[in-house]
Amino acid sequence: MRVVIIAAAALTLAACDSGEVPAPGQEPLRPSTPQVAADEIELRADGLVAGPEAFYFAAGQKEVESAVEKVLGIAPDRSTNAECGAGPIQLTRFGDDLALNFQDGSLVGWTAYAADDSVQIVGDVQVGTARADASQAKGFKPFTESTLGEEFSLGDRIGGIVEDDAVSLMYAGTQCFFR
Repeated sequence: MRVVIIAAAALTLAACDSGEVPAPGQEPLRPSTPQVAADEIELRADGLVAGPEAFYFAAGQKEVESAVEKVLGIAPDRSTNAECGAGPIQLTRFGDDLALNFQDGSLVGWTAYAADDSVQIVGDVQVGTARADASQAKGFKPFTESTLGEEFSLGDRIGGIVEDDAVSLMYAGTQCFFR
C-alpha cells in the first residue's frame, strides 16, 4: 500500500509541471538585472557585470573568474597577499587591465589599471580620463591626506588615483593599499 501511495504522489507532482518553468541557468533575465554586451565587463560600485552575468560583492570566486575569463579570453593569474590590513586577499589578475580581490572565496573588490574597450567603469570617469574632466564628475572628491598620490573618490564607493594629469587606476570594494 505504501508503494502505491508514493507512486501516486510522484505522478501527481509530475502532472503539476506546466513545462513553462525554464531549467536552472536558462531563466530570462529580470528587467532589473544589469546587462552589458556579451564581450564587455562593467565595473560597478557594488560588484561587476560580465556579459550576461551580474556579480555583487560576496559572489563566489570560481563563478566570477569563469565569467570574466569568458569575456576577456585571458586566463587568470592568481596570487595571495597575506599581509593586507583587511586580512589575506587572493588577487586574480586578468592581464594588465583588471584585478579582482577575493577573501575566503568571495569577491570583495576590483581594481582597473588600464583603459580598455572591453572593461568599463560605470559612469563618465574611466582610467585615462583627464584630471580636469574627472574633477568635474558628479561626486568627485579629492583625498587630502593620501600617501598614494592624487587619490580621489566618486561618491562613497568608487575611488581612483591621478598620475600625469590623468586617472591611472580606479577601484571599489576591499583593497590592499598601504597608505
